[in-house]
Amino acid sequence: MTQTPTAHTPAQGKARAQFTVPAQHPMVTVLGSGDSLLRVIETAFPAADIHVRGNEISAVGDPREVALVQRLFDEMMLVLRTGQPMTEDAVERSIAMLRASENGTSEGRETPAEVLTQNILSSRGRTIRPKTLNQKRYVDAIDKHTIVFGIGPAGTGKTYLAMAKAVQALQSKQVNRIILTRPAVEAGERLGFLPGTLYEKIDPYLRPLYDALHDMLDPDSIPKLMAAGTIEVAPLAYMRGRAQPIFTNVLTPDGWRPIGELQVGDLVIGSNGEPTPVLGVYPQGEKDVYRVSAQDGSWTLCCGEHLWTVRTRADARRNKPWRVLETQEMIGNLRAAHARRYELPTLTAPVCFPEREVPMDPYALGLLLGDGCLTGSTTPSFATEDPELAEAVEGALSGVVVRHKSGPDYVLNRIKSPGDVVTLENPVTRALREMDLLRTHSHTKFVPDDYLYNSTDVRLAVLQGLLDSDGGPVTQKDRTCRIRYTTTSILLRDDVIALVQSLGGVAYTRRRPAEGREPGSAGGREVVHRRDAHVVDIRLPEGIEPFRLARKRDKYIAAGGGGRPMRFIDSIEPAGREETVCIQVAAEDSLYVTTDYLLTHNTLNDAFIILDEAQNTSPEQMKMFLTRLGFESKIVITGDVTQVDLPNGTKSGLRQVQEILEGVDDVHFSRLSSQDVVRHKLVGRIVDAYEKYDSHNGTENGTHQGGRNKRK
Repeated sequence: MTQTPTAHTPAQGKARAQFTVPAQHPMVTVLGSGDSLLRVIETAFPAADIHVRGNEISAVGDPREVALVQRLFDEMMLVLRTGQPMTEDAVERSIAMLRASENGTSEGRETPAEVLTQNILSSRGRTIRPKTLNQKRYVDAIDKHTIVFGIGPAGTGKTYLAMAKAVQALQSKQVNRIILTRPAVEAGERLGFLPGTLYEKIDPYLRPLYDALHDMLDPDSIPKLMAAGTIEVAPLAYMRGRAQPIFTNVLTPDGWRPIGELQVGDLVIGSNGEPTPVLGVYPQGEKDVYRVSAQDGSWTLCCGEHLWTVRTRADARRNKPWRVLETQEMIGNLRAAHARRYELPTLTAPVCFPEREVPMDPYALGLLLGDGCLTGSTTPSFATEDPELAEAVEGALSGVVVRHKSGPDYVLNRIKSPGDVVTLENPVTRALREMDLLRTHSHTKFVPDDYLYNSTDVRLAVLQGLLDSDGGPVTQKDRTCRIRYTTTSILLRDDVIALVQSLGGVAYTRRRPAEGREPGSAGGREVVHRRDAHVVDIRLPEGIEPFRLARKRDKYIAAGGGGRPMRFIDSIEPAGREETVCIQVAAEDSLYVTTDYLLTHNTLNDAFIILDEAQNTSPEQMKMFLTRLGFESKIVITGDVTQVDLPNGTKSGLRQVQEILEGVDDVHFSRLSSQDVVRHKLVGRIVDAYEKYDSHNGTENGTHQGGRNKRK
């Protein structure tokens, strides 16, 4: 648009401005159908006379009004050049922004054109964009901050714009999932009396969120996204309880502890094997729990909303990121063409336990647990067909000489020094006594805790000793090598499994009954099996060498090593009701080690989370929600503090949080007003009228109360 300089007429105190609309813009786009836009402008600027002749527009009148008219037409042309039409509503909002800027009531330098042309999302033939200056600043704040509060009356676009930003973030792969939630206050304890299924009962409270989703996404894609866990819509009460029973074991640097005993600041083990602090502990009350079992026999208990990091074979094949699903989302969907659908993550590195002093070399202990005689009735002995292992035992044990007796049998004699008395105890016997292993038999042996929860080197050395004695590589054509270990001791079986899992491997176990088995032979004589044997099939990650014995090590390496250990969810079954608790940890992926070295978590990572109607949260719910924030996530919380539906005496969490978090870095409060209402014009006037009424009555009631207090 070309303009003539504003001309002032000092005698009359008037100014004049003239505009030329470029030929490529029909006048109807500037003035509106039936001059509807022109009438809006004339009504807004009564002190300026506006005339149109051809494609020329002129304004004469009060200098300030003429200057605003000139700026308005400039902004309108900037908007029209983007191909976006001007509407009566857009013109009215542009005028309001210009007046606010002129009066100094608006901070910043945003212009109406910048506000009206900022596109958030284009979907199904429509574009979603902010319509007011406050809305633009709200949208910009969502881009700049991790947690944003949108506070204002109904109709100001708080939730709708946040939803648009969430869909935009999902489509641009900034996040992996969207979580939409709101407190279902109206349901309260009466939820059980409503007809229908759980989702039918809660649907009315979530309907506004569903409606917004249908505006922004292809309706046919929404059920698929929700089934895949990419979009979750749930009441706050159902989202909060991602919990495990209080007696569930969680791994700490000192060993296993019940999750119910953990406190903020305690250390647990994360997926990288390193300690990570507990950031939050949230009792969840009594809940229905499920037993989640993997195909290797490992299992743990959790509630239906508990989160699991999983991926499908298709995800792995296409190099897609791991997804996060609730327990209940996977029920009934655990198989894909008879194969297990959901793979679980395993430790990315061995667990890092603090180093402990031990009474015996760990490799030697492993060998003796495998093929040693520890009964204490005779001098400790060791049986092996590999002289290499006998030499290893002698080299690892100080004060002991290994004497070959006959065949595979070796005796561990104390090295005698001049002046020694005959009654001195054998060093091996003394160490076994200290570890409570003396007088154990093949079916009662175990690995002492000082070795189970020791450094990686110690644990691996024990495992190598056990596998060199009673284990071996199992090769199969065109497959990587697995390891097989056999023992008659249930305790030792479980300890071997624990050692393997703590190193990032997986172990499968099965029982071979003694009854009916063909007898073995020893020294040419028949040996009847008296006890069941426990067979453990093992896969260890790359970089973990399971054998020191040359013949076994060479066979293992020649077969290509152990491949990649994998765990899949095998079953999810109801397991009753239990008192539960959930924790939040500081690990980057929010994973922690629970029973059987399974990795699980309950924090929301890589997610765009929207809490709507937040004025109806209690302070405890608000704290719980905010502290559930995971890494690479955003939270937008919306609400109207004048519309609290909580029971009498319950403080709104949204009101309190403003006092607590105002000024905290990376937390932003966007406050919208009746001027930002984008519904019918009358809605804004109604909001203003109610605010005026509430303000007047509040003051009046305060005065009356003060008068009564004085009379007392």
